[in-house]
Amino acid sequence: MSRSALPLNAIHAFLVTARHLNLTRAAVELCITQGAVSRKIATLESWLGFSLFERHARGLHLTAQGAALLPELQQGYAMLLSATEKASRSNASIRLKAPTCAMRWLVPRLVALEQQRPEIHVALTTTLDHASLLENYDAAIVFGAPPAGSIRLFDEKLTPVLGSHISPPGSISDLAKFTFLHPTNDMRDWQLWFAQQNVHLPMARNQHFATMDLAISAAMQGFGVTVADVTLVQNDLANGRLIAPFADCVATGAAYSLLQRSEEDAPPFLPELVAWLCQSQNETQSSALADLG
Repeated sequence: MSRSALPLNAIHAFLVTARHLNLTRAAVELCITQGAVSRKIATLESWLGFSLFERHARGLHLTAQGAALLPELQQGYAMLLSATEKASRSNASIRLKAPTCAMRWLVPRLVALEQQRPEIHVALTTTLDHASLLENYDAAIVFGAPPAGSIRLFDEKLTPVLGSHISPPGSISDLAKFTFLHPTNDMRDWQLWFAQQNVHLPMARNQHFATMDLAISAAMQGFGVTVADVTLVQNDLANGRLIAPFADCVATGAAYSLLQRSEEDAPPFLPELVAWLCQSQNETQSSALADLG
């Protein structure tokens, strides 16, 4: 009896057939013909040197030797599957979904993580959809009301910003000379900020964008003034690409939150990614607020 090649496919066929005790049902599960199942079992019987099943009118029965062998093969096959799955997952990327508006905050943190922990691979997908769903991702940053079970990263707080090469307005009323850049297809963000200042200012020239990131980029290029989340533009303010002429900001009630897979379904290093994104999250917004004015 040669031990040079353990017939793993035949062992799998044996385990499936032993569970059903029916060649037809085993063939359906294995997606092969009934004859192919029989041949695989015959191959294993030849390798072992004894019969595994007895055929009766009502179906199959395990032989005494087959019944004795079954539990150990089940355990061994399960361990083999677990080991190979673990090895495969260890090289898998963490699938992260995030709205495009969060990229200014997220990308620098992912770059820093890659530099410090090169063994952690993150596959980033951007979306315009703010739905609070993981779908087939391992983690997702979502915008809006924090969903149940999520981690609140930071609250949205808006303030006017414009390109640093533009002469800043001396007062709120001076904003009227600018083109108002809107992060949405309506004016609600600007109206919310003006309402907090108890100011009614006509907005004669307006430009609307699909995302806040696009509105911020337009402001940076000198096309007008937009309201932007103070956390998202923190680096732009610190590096002098944008200026925030007023210290006042308004909370919209929305937040950026993080969803993640349950521990049993999570890929390796997901907890490390979550911890990295969550670390000093309070300091992040505090630093952003300190850059205003």
